[in-house]
Amino acid sequence: MKNVSILIPETAVIEAIADPHYVFKAVNQFLQVSGRQPLFKVQLVGLSREVRLENSLYAVFPEKLLHEVEKTDLILIPALSGDMANALKQNEEFIPWIIEQHRKGAELASLCIGSFLLASTGLLDGKKCSSHWNSANQFRSMFPQVELVDGAIITEENGIYSSGGANSYWALLLYLVEKYTDRDTAILAAKFFAIDIDRDSQAAFMMFEGQKNHEDADILTAQLFIEENFQEKITIADLADMVSVGRRSFERRFKNATNNTVVEYIQRVKIEAAKRSFESSLKNINEVMFDVGYTDSKAFRTVFRKITGLTPLEYRNKYHKNEVLAVEGLD
Repeated sequence: MKNVSILIPETAVIEAIADPHYVFKAVNQFLQVSGRQPLFKVQLVGLSREVRLENSLYAVFPEKLLHEVEKTDLILIPALSGDMANALKQNEEFIPWIIEQHRKGAELASLCIGSFLLASTGLLDGKKCSSHWNSANQFRSMFPQVELVDGAIITEENGIYSSGGANSYWALLLYLVEKYTDRDTAILAAKFFAIDIDRDSQAAFMMFEGQKNHEDADILTAQLFIEENFQEKITIADLADMVSVGRRSFERRFKNATNNTVVEYIQRVKIEAAKRSFESSLKNINEVMFDVGYTDSKAFRTVFRKITGLTPLEYRNKYHKNEVLAVEGLD
C-alpha cells in the first residue's frame, strides 16, 4: 500500500487538489476490477481541520493534520494562487515537515506552481524543476539555485517530481500511476480521463515575455529595441554599439539579465510575433515568415519547431479556426 498525502495549503488551487485525489481513487477501482488489490491510501493533509480556498468559495476538510502523519510515501504539492511571496509565508509551516518526510524516504511531486513551495524547502537546489511557463521569470528570480527547465511537462530527479503549467499536471499524475502500477493501468487512466499520455512539452502553449525584472538599463534598452524592430535584421554587434558596450561584455550581461543569449532572445521575439499572426490573420506561412524578418524557409521552420514543438503549419492548424493547406517546405 502506498500512502499518498495531498497537501492542502492556504491559497491552493482547488482543481489541483480534487484531480489527483480523483485519479488515485479511480486507479484503486481499476485495480479492483482487474482482480488486484487497491494500491493507494490517499489522504488530504493540512495545517487545520478546515481550509477555505478561492475567497471562501470552497472549503476543504483535511483528514489529517501534519503532526498526525508520521510517515508517507508520496507528497503532492498542489498549485498555489495569488502573490507567491505571501502564499509561501502563509504556508511556511509545511516546509520542515516536507523536508523531514523526504528524509524518511517520501517522494515529492509539485503540480504547476506548487513548485514555489517545493523550491522553498531547498530540496530542489541544484536540481531540475518544471513550473508554469508564465511563472518562469519570477521563479528564477526567487530560486536562482534551481535549474528551471523551460517548457518541460515533467521533471524527475532523485524522487522529486514537478510538472508544467495548468493541466500539464495530468501528465505527471499519469506518469506516477505508471511508475507505481504499470503501463496498462496508466493507459486505462489516460483513456478514462481523456488525457493525452506521454506529452512531454508545454512549448506550444508558451507565450514569450522577455525577462525585464533586472537593473541593467543598457540591456533593457537592447531588449526594447529588439521587440520594437523584430522585422529587421538585428546583429549582436549593432546592439552592443547602440548601448556603447563591448560585444563580449554585452553578451555576458544580456545572458545574466534575461536568461537568454542575444540570439535566443531575438529568435523568441520573432517567433512569438509569428505565432500571433498565425492565430489571428489569414496570411500564408511565407507572408508571416517575411513579416518577422526571415527569408530562409528552412531556418524559419527549424527555429519555429525548436521553440514551439510544432511546425508552422501544425501551429496554424492547431490555433487558427481555418486550417491551411500544406506549403511545400514549410509543413
